[in-house]
Amino acid sequence: MTSRFSFELQAKDGKARKGVIKTPRGEVRTPAFMPVGTAATVKAMMPESVRATGADILLGNTYHLMLRPTAERIERLGGLHKFMNWDRPILTDSGGFQVMSLAGLRKLTEDGVTFKSHIDGSKHMLSPERSMEIQRLLGSDIVMCFDECPALPADRERIAESMRLSMRWAERSREAFGDRPGHALFGIMQGGLEQDLREESAEALKAIGFEGYAVGGLAVGEGQEAMFGCLEYAPDMLPEDKPRYLMGVGKPDDIVGAVKRGIDMMDCVLPSRSGRTGQVFTRHGVVNIKNARHADDPRPLDENCSCPACSNYSRAYLHHVFRANEMISGMLLTWHNLHYFQDIMQGMRDAIETGTFDAWEKDFHAGRAQGDIEPL
Repeated sequence: MTSRFSFELQAKDGKARKGVIKTPRGEVRTPAFMPVGTAATVKAMMPESVRATGADILLGNTYHLMLRPTAERIERLGGLHKFMNWDRPILTDSGGFQVMSLAGLRKLTEDGVTFKSHIDGSKHMLSPERSMEIQRLLGSDIVMCFDECPALPADRERIAESMRLSMRWAERSREAFGDRPGHALFGIMQGGLEQDLREESAEALKAIGFEGYAVGGLAVGEGQEAMFGCLEYAPDMLPEDKPRYLMGVGKPDDIVGAVKRGIDMMDCVLPSRSGRTGQVFTRHGVVNIKNARHADDPRPLDENCSCPACSNYSRAYLHHVFRANEMISGMLLTWHNLHYFQDIMQGMRDAIETGTFDAWEKDFHAGRAQGDIEPL
């Protein structure tokens, strides 16, 4: 087992990349999809179940954990890995996005953000230094710089001002992070949909120097076409020999399109959140298990899927437990969705290695375009 953090690029097919991130807690195969464990849990899943889907790494949320149960308490109890019983790598976000989207009565200054908790209204301050301290207390393997992420659409002046503030915060984050062998700090590129601002941001981050780089400020309302337009050039601005992380993405089509354009890592709440609301992702598109057509259907969700929901239960049963508000519904559908997302990642890794990514992508889109199997 390595004692340091490193990234090895193993194969390329076009811009799509296959590699491995090595950490003291284990290897992360890329392209990688990171399930989101917001409050030290992937909702409706046991940690060993998340691992069984093929996940190598989880994401934890700084904002939520600093408010409850607090980073100081988690540190006293042995750190986030021990606290949530996940012994593999964890990436924590900086808290910046949640402050902007969830917190009430926030005030933004050069120092950081003062805000009121969405839980109890208590007042808190997040700065680059405090974000680094919280993530150190949590013990995460990959730490994200503290940044500001404006919602799109926004005017160019607002995007430029925000990006430059984030770059100043990136420098402070790097200094506050210090020397932590075995742990990595990722910088976050901002700049909205403005190519020259993205370039300015990338150059600022490379001058500071990070173990990995994220493309931030996308999947915030701009739409897939605009996001892909930005990804045509943004990943190319980042170092070839470091992992590239697209934050908050996404739907299966978004994930495949991002990898095609040079992205190595992604995260999203979609597979778990959708599982709890009866929305199921399959090779043949999206299935809504709540629909009455499934009530008498003895067939599995996907006969070619090996997850517990597909291997052991019928559509009729899954429809019934969802309608009955039984907890097992969210558990089984979340497991299936996470399993399917990890199947996509493995399919892409194999295709990149064999130089068949274009053919794999064509089959992927053709399968999803077929739609669900016909009702009985």
